[in-house]
Amino acid sequence: MTTARPALDPELRELLAGMPLMSQLSPEVLAQLRKLPSTPVDSLLAHRQVDRREITVPAKNGIAIPLSVFTPARTERTTAAPCVYWMHGGGMVMGDRFSQIDIPLEWLDEFGAVVVSVDYRLAPEVTGTALVDDCYQGLLWVAEHSEELGIDPAWILVAGASAGGGLAAGVTLLARDLGTPAIAAQILICPMLDHRNTSTSSHQYSDGPGVWTRQMNEFGWRAVLSDLTDDEVPVYVSPALSDDLSGLPTTYIDTGSAEVFRDEDTDYATRIWAAGGQAEFHVWAGGFHGFDALYPQARISATARRTRTDWLARLLATNSAA
Repeated sequence: MTTARPALDPELRELLAGMPLMSQLSPEVLAQLRKLPSTPVDSLLAHRQVDRREITVPAKNGIAIPLSVFTPARTERTTAAPCVYWMHGGGMVMGDRFSQIDIPLEWLDEFGAVVVSVDYRLAPEVTGTALVDDCYQGLLWVAEHSEELGIDPAWILVAGASAGGGLAAGVTLLARDLGTPAIAAQILICPMLDHRNTSTSSHQYSDGPGVWTRQMNEFGWRAVLSDLTDDEVPVYVSPALSDDLSGLPTTYIDTGSAEVFRDEDTDYATRIWAAGGQAEFHVWAGGFHGFDALYPQARISATARRTRTDWLARLLATNSAA
């Protein structure tokens, strides 16, 4: 297989030169990464008029799932708001509910959306469907308490980046199959969809240090799947395995041309179209994994984020026109 790969966007290449990169993950490295400070959410909220509420949702087997709810501060609410239910990235092995939270907070600013972020449990401490089940149970709670939260139950959108994008896809499949709750749209940002890790793009970004390499991806999937064989992997954990992508809500997927997940994300969008579904799909030339979250100041990042927000504006406009 060719070792040639798409070049990085020049501005991103310069920015990435100052970032420490690695090629593999190990339990020891993961332990160190988990000790790094989490996203300073207070600084993100400092310039915003936002009410923040911390909730613990009881779920299966007595497990408590933390949710953070961010609501635009208003003196008087006249209509129910759309809700963005956010699942963070981190390869399913790290991160917390504040990771990449600046992305959905832009939609709070732009559209007055209520943002709910879920702190699902991480692998390898939990495995199998535990992570997607946590996300689904939190989503059920949000839907059941929509009136209390000031949310329009017809306009709950699930969204996530990287591992969170894969979890958002899994939650959407689960909600479709169980018939609840209603999901208006899914926004999958460079989603982690396929445990098989065999695509051309995964091999292109296999050797050498990077933001997220094929070897790091293998570590994350092994942590989640534990000793499951390929035949035992649920589609809700590895959504690319689903042979039925019909009946899904309208979908937004974006990814970079210079990253591991490019081809599995392309395939997922293609199969949504093949099933008669609606999807908007963008591949950002020269974008590496998570580029717009790591370097939002880059021109390509600003364009990617604005394009995503413009799509959401068009979608929400259909509600206003209804």
